[in-house]
Amino acid sequence: MFNPVTDTRASRATPAEASPTRVALVEDSVPLRKQLRQLLDGAPGIQCVCACGSAEDACLQIPAATPDVVLMDINLPGISGIGCTVQLKQQLPALQVIMLTVYEDGESIFNALKAGACGYLLKRSSPAEILDAINAVRQGGVPMTGEVARKVIMTFQGAVAGPTEEVVTLSSREQEILELLSQGMLNKEIADRLSISYHTVKVHLKHVYDKLHVRSRAEAMLKFMSDKRASSTHRPPSLPAGRLER
Repeated sequence: MFNPVTDTRASRATPAEASPTRVALVEDSVPLRKQLRQLLDGAPGIQCVCACGSAEDACLQIPAATPDVVLMDINLPGISGIGCTVQLKQQLPALQVIMLTVYEDGESIFNALKAGACGYLLKRSSPAEILDAINAVRQGGVPMTGEVARKVIMTFQGAVAGPTEEVVTLSSREQEILELLSQGMLNKEIADRLSISYHTVKVHLKHVYDKLHVRSRAEAMLKFMSDKRASSTHRPPSLPAGRLER
């Protein structure tokens, strides 16, 4: 894991705004929880309002702390982080939950998105990536660690079955935009990366959403993974470790 004091990459965080982003932590490892809190407390524009060691504590403390974003571990004593996410989203539908975990299997990713998570990072992420993810979800992004994004995107290379079993084929440009979107990029950032207009990105995304019968970024990835599970009993194959460049 990172060292929030010596890792200078954390300085890439967005400058502080008038109203800081309120963040809660749910992590059972005391040393890691302290490291994460130290990272958040030292980041401009972010305020750590709550740090919990279990899902049970989180369900009691987080509603009162009213955070904007939660960094959530999966492997917790008692109720899992996924179960905790379900309970918190029932109480606070607008809460943005980012999973921060060591698990990168398709089953965990699918269950986390189904539970209501809007981002999925691995614990080997850098401080800058964690802070960037918090800023991204506040702006409508769906941040994911590169390894996770690849597992989600790889099967977009084929066709996706819709609810009436029609074959839906995504164009190469649509797949390219989805890959950048899954990294947490906003529409303007995608437009800049691909040297196309902001309007063109919105048009492509509208086509993707229409084809997949969804209304948002997270729904698009969840829909894809749900259809994949329904059509195959095999998990998405693992890919070599590596990151998608941001």
